[in-house]
Amino acid sequence: MKDYKTNQIRNVGLVSHGGAGKTTLTEAFLFNTKVIDRMGRVENGTTVSDYDPEEIARQISISTSVIPVEWRECKINILDMPGYFDFFGEVVSGLRVVDSVIIPVCAASGVEVGTEKVFNMAKKNKLPIIFFINKMDRENADYFKTLNQLMEKFGNKVIPLTFPIGSEQSFKGYVDVLTQKAYVYDEKGVKETEVPADLMDKVLSAKEELIENIAENDETLMEKYFGGEEFTQEEMKEGIKNSIRIGELMPVLCGSSLKNIGTDKLLDAIVEFLPSPLDIEREKASENGPVAAFVFKTIADPYVGRLSIFKVVSGTLTSDSTLLNSNKQMQEKISQLYILRGKKQMPVSKLVAGDIGAVAKLQYTMTGDTLCDPSKLVTLAPIDFPQPTLSLAIEPKSKGDEEKISNGLQRLQEEDPTFKVEKNLETGQMIVYGMGEQHIEVISKKLMNKFGVECTLTDPIVPYRETIKGKVKVEGKHKKQTGGHGQYGHVWIEFEPNPNSEFEFEDKIFGGAVPKQYIPAVEKGLRESMKEGVLARYPVVNIKATLVDGSYHPVDSSEMAFKIAASLAFKKGMEQANPVLLEPIMRVEVVVPEEYMGDIIGDLNKRRGRILGMESKDNLEVITAEVPLAEMNRYATDLRSLTQARGDFKMTFARYEEAPPNVAQKIIEERKKLKEKEE
Repeated sequence: MKDYKTNQIRNVGLVSHGGAGKTTLTEAFLFNTKVIDRMGRVENGTTVSDYDPEEIARQISISTSVIPVEWRECKINILDMPGYFDFFGEVVSGLRVVDSVIIPVCAASGVEVGTEKVFNMAKKNKLPIIFFINKMDRENADYFKTLNQLMEKFGNKVIPLTFPIGSEQSFKGYVDVLTQKAYVYDEKGVKETEVPADLMDKVLSAKEELIENIAENDETLMEKYFGGEEFTQEEMKEGIKNSIRIGELMPVLCGSSLKNIGTDKLLDAIVEFLPSPLDIEREKASENGPVAAFVFKTIADPYVGRLSIFKVVSGTLTSDSTLLNSNKQMQEKISQLYILRGKKQMPVSKLVAGDIGAVAKLQYTMTGDTLCDPSKLVTLAPIDFPQPTLSLAIEPKSKGDEEKISNGLQRLQEEDPTFKVEKNLETGQMIVYGMGEQHIEVISKKLMNKFGVECTLTDPIVPYRETIKGKVKVEGKHKKQTGGHGQYGHVWIEFEPNPNSEFEFEDKIFGGAVPKQYIPAVEKGLRESMKEGVLARYPVVNIKATLVDGSYHPVDSSEMAFKIAASLAFKKGMEQANPVLLEPIMRVEVVVPEEYMGDIIGDLNKRRGRILGMESKDNLEVITAEVPLAEMNRYATDLRSLTQARGDFKMTFARYEEAPPNVAQKIIEERKKLKEKEE
């Protein structure tokens, strides 16, 4: 690949609802630019950008692929991003470095929830947008219905630049609004032809809309427009480019990526109308500034090590240089630079501002870090990744693979910041948190494919607690006579509820009934006993224990004997003081469009939830509730199906609360069975 200047680079994100044809469109770009001599197919697992075994097996994109192509003296870095919501972290990181987006929309399915989501994300990132109505060859393809949906959803800045000739089986080309010329495709290629009569009015009307749009956004053109002068082709193109850049125009093109119709026109539009890294306001590339690069993605490879993928934001980065990681304040040796095309790594000696490349084996650098000239410190804004919403317990199928699984998960976490891993010290389970069931499943499959560990996924154990509601005074006596020294410890302890603290111990011994040196042993015995209650062997909380009396033996008493006496008293006290089971209560905030409010509230009530409040915020409704943790298993999946993936939620721990008797009984029985099995 030849050298390009910053103004010849286009960084374009392909984002859409899952299944709108992003990966096939990428194949068409690769074919049109002569990188490949035949287009691969998603269903055959032969595409350049979906190369991971899991992507091939599931026939969906799981991670963002960087696909550079050359077209009309420009280098276009296509970032093919996943469309499925479980992998939206990849979209968030990809949108951080592209300078514009193309949103493919299926001509048969129309505008879907994923279309809305990626549109909102692109707008939030202030990115120029082109819509591509794809799959015009499909059954039930309807360009005008889809165009109307785009206009209804996203406003009057949506204006067509091309119209289709034919539809479904008969789809064969497009009409260019700007030049008022038609192009028809066959096996030999594409040829110019007359505009079909039934489209002429639509073409003229769209051109008039375009003229008005670009005149509104350019004072010179505005004067010409009101003066009744015609715009030249050059002025039209410049006007369109300007309107797109400032977000005042979102043009629509059409085609079929599978039949490779209209995809060359889309490449033309990328070069002519979309901004170079020099044209954007957000993080304008600086060609002559000191070197700075932003790492937006990491690939964990068990053989090659870490591969860091970055965008050069300033200066020219060369192989065999040294940069400073400004986030970690550590120097990094930049060895061989690469440009990536799917899984293929192509060595290059330098990368200019605005370009995207990769480097292997950086020691300290992770996703979101900035690498810069050590003498010109700069730290670029990190990526704000979505928080994981689903938790599952993970364990290896084979005993002895615990360390392997732990190392594998740590490596995969470097690759994907939207999932987290933690060891629950209380339940002993390793918990993985992800964006959805498919996300966590893919992680477990990657553990197998990359690190050779087979594992199973289950719902996490709910960390229940036990406490008491009554007040009792009980005796604990440990007396054992053997040859020589015996063992003797004797205590009277009062137990009572203590809602303000997990455990409080008070010593009210008078007259040395229990010698001072044994009192810490009594407290220690109680604390150790609290690890398991009498109902279901869950930890005990919120009790006060007061040591009120006891006795000792001058020879046979010991710390151990008093510890045992305290634990006997504890067991007796727990049994007699009306023990109850406590369950964790979570504070849940659900954000949904208004039309789903009734369903969500009904569902939360079914989960034993208490609705605390509702408020409107940015055209959405926020429902706040308290719900037992046990009822929130896989809520991320249920919320997605209840709201067609339009709902979001976050959950934090609120407190422990007594479980209703029928719920408690069921939990106690299940726990007893489990403990019997373990023993």
